[in-house]
Formats: sequence, C-alpha cells, structure tokens
Amino acid sequence: MAITEKDVIYISKLAKIKMEENEIKNFTSQLDDILKYMEKLNKLDTTNIPPTSHILDIKNVKRKDIVGKSFDTEEALENAPDKEGEFFRVPKIIES
Repeated sequence: MAITEKDVIYISKLAKIKMEENEIKNFTSQLDDILKYMEKLNKLDTTNIPPTSHILDIKNVKRKDIVGKSFDTEEALENAPDKEGEFFRVPKIIES
C-alpha cells in the first residue's frame, strides 16, 4: 500500500495541521517507508506465536502500601508562599 502526497494532505487537513510543501514530501516518504515495513511484517508466519501486549513479562514494581508518619497541617503549610488558615492560597483560575 503506497501513500501519496494527496493522502498526506488529506490527513493533515483532518488533523487540522498546516504543512509546508517540503514537510508534505518528507512525511509522504516517511509514511510510505513505514507502510512498506509493515507489509514485510505482515508476511511473517505468526501462526504459533501467541498475541502479546508487551515483549517482556510485566510484573508489579510498585512498593508496598505502608502507613507512615505524615505531616501535620502546620508542617505542610510551613513553606507555603501564601496560606489562609489551614489551607494553601492559590490564584483564582476560573473566570466568572
């Protein structure tokens, strides 16, 4: 399956991406190379290979959830640039 400059222009319009002429030529060449490689991969015999989502075994690498000492309010607010009572004071970000 070959990709043409017309295809790249169409896709860029769908994605609302403005592309210069040299970018269109470059992307056309790159995408065409990718599709040619995919055609090579599609020719491989994978009948005895189970589908996988990762090439390596995945194991949980998260630490154990151990309860520890946490900051009290005063310690947490100690270095706050602006605070109000027991809360961090931050600039308003929602316009009314």
